[in-house]
Amino acid sequence: MSEALAIGAPTVRKREPGRLWIVPPAALLALLFFYPLALIARQAFLDDSGVANVAEIIRVLNSRFFLNALVNTVTISVAATAGCLIVGLVLALILAFVPFPGSGFIARLIDTFIALPTFLVTLAFTFLYGSAGMLNSGLMEAFSLPLPPVDFLYSTWGVVLAEVTVYTPFILRPLLAAFSLVDRGQIETASVLGARPFRIVRQVILPAAVPAMIAGGSLCLLLTVNEFGIVLFIGAKGVITLPLLIYGKAIQESAYQVACIIAVVNIALSLGLFGLYRFAAGRLGA
Repeated sequence: MSEALAIGAPTVRKREPGRLWIVPPAALLALLFFYPLALIARQAFLDDSGVANVAEIIRVLNSRFFLNALVNTVTISVAATAGCLIVGLVLALILAFVPFPGSGFIARLIDTFIALPTFLVTLAFTFLYGSAGMLNSGLMEAFSLPLPPVDFLYSTWGVVLAEVTVYTPFILRPLLAAFSLVDRGQIETASVLGARPFRIVRQVILPAAVPAMIAGGSLCLLLTVNEFGIVLFIGAKGVITLPLLIYGKAIQESAYQVACIIAVVNIALSLGLFGLYRFAAGRLGA
């Protein structure tokens, strides 16, 4: 009898707790991210009457100012990322495997660059390497030179040097974490067997650093592609990147459709690099 009652009783469906909690974050993302993104895309692809303006898109993408900005963006980001990888690897090897007093303090000091605004580094570079900076003033006074001998700051290489200084900690941190997991016994064994330091670095240490370098390098590439403050503050002549071009077209020239077309390209490039970073970090476990 009890079994029959149990079979005939209606099944009470349990409510899954928290299903509606997705609504607030989804609404917030839609309001603050997807809606502005949709407005940018609409302004880029449609004219004022709502018709697709393919001719304008082709004209902008084939224009000299866009192609120059794209080349500058890729060149600066790749060069800065390569510089960050080299400097970060050298610093990480020294801090992790060359014991000296104060190494921990130096590592924490380098980490503080992450918290500093990017314009502060460029301001410091202007005081040091600018036309009226300490280096040029000292050289002009010492050798009676009529013009500043050091003028690399207001060029592509000045932007690259500033970005390397700012973004190297994004490489250094993952590398130090990876090096902390290296078996020191393998290093000692290789050293006892007569392996030279460069061979130990190449065959024992670097394989452990590859995942961290790929993940950190992808992140640096993403950040340098979207860097705006350093390029604007240095004011290098002829060095116009995609973010700076968007700013110029939108704010200075009021060419909003052109700015939105370039912004869509910049967003697509950024999302592609972010996908590369997530893939590298997830696949390699960095």
